[in-house]
Amino acid sequence: MGNWVVIAEYYSDVHRTEFVHRGLETKEHALTALRGALHTYVPSKNIVEKRRHVYRFTDRETYLVVIKGKLTEWECTLRVAELISDSTDPSVAERARWDDGEAGTSDWPQDRVPPGH
Repeated sequence: MGNWVVIAEYYSDVHRTEFVHRGLETKEHALTALRGALHTYVPSKNIVEKRRHVYRFTDRETYLVVIKGKLTEWECTLRVAELISDSTDPSVAERARWDDGEAGTSDWPQDRVPPGH
């Protein structure tokens, strides 16, 4: 079972990542949710939207959304991501896990539970 999300990344005093959708089972579900969010996602800020421009990156899985408000312009990147330990690709999921004896020895990204938890 996959575990896909749609995230928004933006800068507001500091870099922020916000989950727009979580727990999507397939990449196709995540991409459908992403395309739906392009015209409906609004930031946590109070922006009165006057105009929205959506730019597609060449990977077709990442978009830049520019919202022009009355006084300000706001930008965010919307994209999909997969929890690697739940990947439906067995080779990706296997590399994401490790035994305590092998902690930190892999060059691949890994999920981990801190000691004592």
